[in-house]
Amino acid sequence: MDRKEASREKTIVKTSVIGIIANVFLAAFKAVVGLMTHSIAIVLDAVNNISDAGSSLITIVGTKLAAKEPDKKHPFGYGRIEYLSAMIISVIVLYAGITSFVESVKQIIHPETPEYNAVSLVIVGVAVVVKIVLGRYVKSVGVRVNSDSLVNSGEDATLDSIISASTLVAAAIFLIFRISLEAWLGAIISLVIIKSGVEMLRDTISQILGERNDAELAKSIKSTVLSFPDVQGAYDLVLNNYGPDAWNGSVHIEVPDSYSADRLDQLLRSIQTEVYRQHRVILTAIGVYSVNTQDAEVIAAKEKVREIVFSHAYVTQLHGFYLVKEPKSLRFDLVVSFDAKDRRAVFEEAVADVQRAFPDYTLETVLDTNFAEE
Repeated sequence: MDRKEASREKTIVKTSVIGIIANVFLAAFKAVVGLMTHSIAIVLDAVNNISDAGSSLITIVGTKLAAKEPDKKHPFGYGRIEYLSAMIISVIVLYAGITSFVESVKQIIHPETPEYNAVSLVIVGVAVVVKIVLGRYVKSVGVRVNSDSLVNSGEDATLDSIISASTLVAAAIFLIFRISLEAWLGAIISLVIIKSGVEMLRDTISQILGERNDAELAKSIKSTVLSFPDVQGAYDLVLNNYGPDAWNGSVHIEVPDSYSADRLDQLLRSIQTEVYRQHRVILTAIGVYSVNTQDAEVIAAKEKVREIVFSHAYVTQLHGFYLVKEPKSLRFDLVVSFDAKDRRAVFEEAVADVQRAFPDYTLETVLDTNFAEE
């Protein structure tokens, strides 16, 4: 583990410990207040704080496990464990929402009259302020260190502050109008918690399944690759995520056909080094497309093919062009946007037009994908 990763782990653990301490104290105070005042909303709020403390503990465990060094069984490391811990936190939030909804419905059917006092309301008011501050702090740290677990915990804490504030509103209504809305309020709050849990779970599962390349990161990497003078194109960038800030991938580049093997080797090594230095991404493979720079007939053929394929809507890239005069063969890859209703149909139409323009040639074509397409 390098210094940056060690610092990230330390920050996540420190923030989680602060969350655990704050939530345990809040839960204790709210439980006492809730039992004294017979307030189901405040008791459920206390239970929710305990679940938050558990979430922070899961974040610590997940971060520690994710920091394990790669081994024979998992050569890409354990970084994805952080996504699993974020998913567990989402499930906890979802479970808390469902159980609190059940309890609220029970209170609607069999209501209890709350008994508020000034001390209890002050404690709940302080809890609201603490939760707002805690939620903003935890979420901001989570965004800064790219920890979904902390971001989820921070969002949950912000929801908790809304819950606590709602119990104060319910108390005020009861004290002024002698109308108890606690159970109904608890049910509404529970639905909000359930919605939040479902959204967190959906986002985390999406990350585990594998989302498209980060568009900004992909753009930056391509820009770095293209900064080398003899690189005429960068395509087919694929990034594989093995945890927050843990990426490796591959890319194809176009270079002049005059490059010797030793010069090409030096270029590839330089690209790998620079991409890792700037973006912390390991390029495990760099494929090479040879660009004809000497045969005027081949260069003219490429321009003609470009004109044909780009006359079709949704064709966004042409690369890997290679023409052999004897035997007559022509190869290229086309990228068709996901915005096309039928990508395969667009591709086949473009290839058919090229074939009509080069009837004597055997075409070898590939429908390619831009994994960073926005």
